Amino acid sequence: MSFGEIITWPFAKLMLWLYSLTGSYGWAIILFALIVNLILTPFNAKSKKSMMRSTRLQPRIQELQKKHEGNPQQLNAEMQKLYREEGVNPMSGCLWSLIPFPILIALYSVIRQPITRMMFASADVVTALSEYFAVEATGRSAGYVEIALTKLAHENWAAVQSELAGKVDGLLDIDFGFLGLNLGDTPNWRVLFEGPYTWAAIGLFLIPFVSAGLSYLSMKLSTASNPTPAADQQQQATMQSMNLMMPLMSIWICFVMPGAMGIYWIANSVFGMVREFIMNKQFKKQLDEEDAVRNAERAKREQELEARRLETERLHAEGKNEKNVNTSKKKIQANEKQQLTERKAALERADRAARRERLGIPENEKPASQVGNRRYARGRAYVPDRFTNPDAAQEATEAAALASEDAPAIDESMEDDTLIATAAEEETSAE
Repeated sequence: MSFGEIITWPFAKLMLWLYSLTGSYGWAIILFALIVNLILTPFNAKSKKSMMRSTRLQPRIQELQKKHEGNPQQLNAEMQKLYREEGVNPMSGCLWSLIPFPILIALYSVIRQPITRMMFASADVVTALSEYFAVEATGRSAGYVEIALTKLAHENWAAVQSELAGKVDGLLDIDFGFLGLNLGDTPNWRVLFEGPYTWAAIGLFLIPFVSAGLSYLSMKLSTASNPTPAADQQQQATMQSMNLMMPLMSIWICFVMPGAMGIYWIANSVFGMVREFIMNKQFKKQLDEEDAVRNAERAKREQELEARRLETERLHAEGKNEKNVNTSKKKIQANEKQQLTERKAALERADRAARRERLGIPENEKPASQVGNRRYARGRAYVPDRFTNPDAAQEATEAAALASEDAPAIDESMEDDTLIATAAEEETSAE
């Protein structure tokens, strides 16, 4: 068995089973298209849902584009983050949209070679039939010789079975007729000018145009459910070109292939539109519910952040500090150490003041300009509120300068701290 036969084997088996079930080649093709659509529905559903989610993200994407205009790297990073948070894969629709093409090629192989690919008969059967019916495969007809031989065998089935006994093992009686049309024949555009003007000829001629019309309608339905942003003019132009080119290509393809392929294309478009309608309705409801839940969660988070911000402002206004959960452990330890140092200094100052009072040592008056034991480190005319109280600054400055005139620059009374320490030691010894 060749590689091509291995690929087409499941499709050929399915076609044979459907033909034996219905007894009609046309209905077998239609049911084949239905089964293929049902099998691909889960994959199409995943792709469809992702595309609909991506469409709903367009307003937020446009906001990011405006915000990060001129910075493509940051824009790409933000868009990837948005897609990740929303569970959207922009490329998910590309892979699944390509799957129908291999199926179409495999089906074409089964239809074009019904004896060797669909019935799994040997090439000797083709040779025997060609010699019996004196059919010479030349030019374009060589590609469809097995269809012609299958049709002749069906029309002369009794004679073939009796006269070619033992030479046509595996050959089956296949009738290509469907609604008065021979689906093994290829549509001919010359029928408009040369005839014959019969339903068999006119019907085949109409298949490519019906297929193109349904293909266009299917693409329009898909585009309507996933509209392109108005701002993306290039993408809109590309989509419009595809909506026009694909139906035109289907006309050409259906005119060079057997009518069975056109029937498959028509059935596939019809089932695709039904699937699109159902998925649009179902996913729209699901996405609306998901958006409602997501918006509620987002509003709740915003309310929590706003409440936390107001609470922080209140604590700052009251002079209280709330521990920030985002503060590092090292910074928290440094703040705690600073607070401990400040508490110790306050206790020492209070203890020193109490000892001064008990020992009768008066509190030294220190000028505002004093730093350490340097009484006028900030200047002899220093006034602390000279900027906050400019009206009285001049008078206060003159008073400070007068008070410091002829005064020593060093605060020698700071030695009282030594006296306090000495007295404290004597008290401890006496006890």
